[in-house]
Amino acid sequence: MAVIDMLSRLNMDTSVLRARMATLTQQTTTGLKTQQLGGLGADLPQALDLKAEIHRQQTYTAAISAAAGRATGTQAALTRLQSIASDFADSVAIKLDPNDAQGIVRAATKAKSALVEVANLLNSQQGGQYLFGGTDLANPPVPNAATIGTTGFATQIAATLGTLGGGNAAAVLASSVTAAGSNVAGVTPFSAFLSDPTSGLNEARRAVPTADGLTQPYGVLANRNAAATSTGASTTGSWARDLLGGLAMLASMTPATAASQPDFTQLVQGVTGWLKGASVTIGEESGALGQTQAHLDSLQTNQAATVTALTIQLSGVQEVDMAATITRLQGTQTTLQASYSAISQLGSLSLVQFL
Repeated sequence: MAVIDMLSRLNMDTSVLRARMATLTQQTTTGLKTQQLGGLGADLPQALDLKAEIHRQQTYTAAISAAAGRATGTQAALTRLQSIASDFADSVAIKLDPNDAQGIVRAATKAKSALVEVANLLNSQQGGQYLFGGTDLANPPVPNAATIGTTGFATQIAATLGTLGGGNAAAVLASSVTAAGSNVAGVTPFSAFLSDPTSGLNEARRAVPTADGLTQPYGVLANRNAAATSTGASTTGSWARDLLGGLAMLASMTPATAASQPDFTQLVQGVTGWLKGASVTIGEESGALGQTQAHLDSLQTNQAATVTALTIQLSGVQEVDMAATITRLQGTQTTLQASYSAISQLGSLSLVQFL
């Protein structure tokens, strides 16, 4: 009976060892204490809190990354827009000569092309979303970009320009600024959404959540300034409108426009200043957006470090010490083999040995 009792105890011990062996084998394979969160016991609340915080930080990081990408696309468009504004202010408009008919024609032709390019730049997209359209992501902020030279504001400017003479250069410029600043349907080149006071005309800039209760504005709308303030003798208050208006004036000029040379010269000076103001303001807008980009980059870096730290903490809660686990596994294997050997020896005893 003593041998039978011993065999029974050995079998029970062997079952325990096999279970321990299976657990240790799984731990060395997965690196985890358990594959079921419930198996963490007292460590479960901490593990759940850490997982939730990691997910929250990763959600913010993903949102910031997407916003940073859109800001980069916007910045590229602003860089080109400023280049166009400065080129026409410093190299085209300022050089117009009332006695150079061919020069006026060349400048007008160049301005027509630039007008379309500016409109298309304001329709820039990233990931299928219009960057300058505010929350109206699916529709172009400048609906008729290819034919912008024939839209209401441009035809009004052309008509006003046709009246130049008799000392009215300042009035012609002022009327052109008014046309460029209009939000009236059929006059403004911008979408109905952006021109509506109940929607895009007064909505807040597009922003990205960066932490609980915190957001970072980064959006730039096509028809109004974001962070910069337009200044100068002539301005609509919007760098985009100023740029489009100045280009529309140049695009409408013909040799006949210079019939009154003093008025033409005064008007050209006014247009040059108008475009120069647009160039300066776009530069300020670009600089402000650059600061926002740097801030977003810093947030991404900090959040990545936070996720790394939280992940390390979570590892300490749910992962095993691999070296110690392997040592226990080897010890369990040795003990189990010894148990099997003992059972084998007891099982081979003869009837005489039992008696």
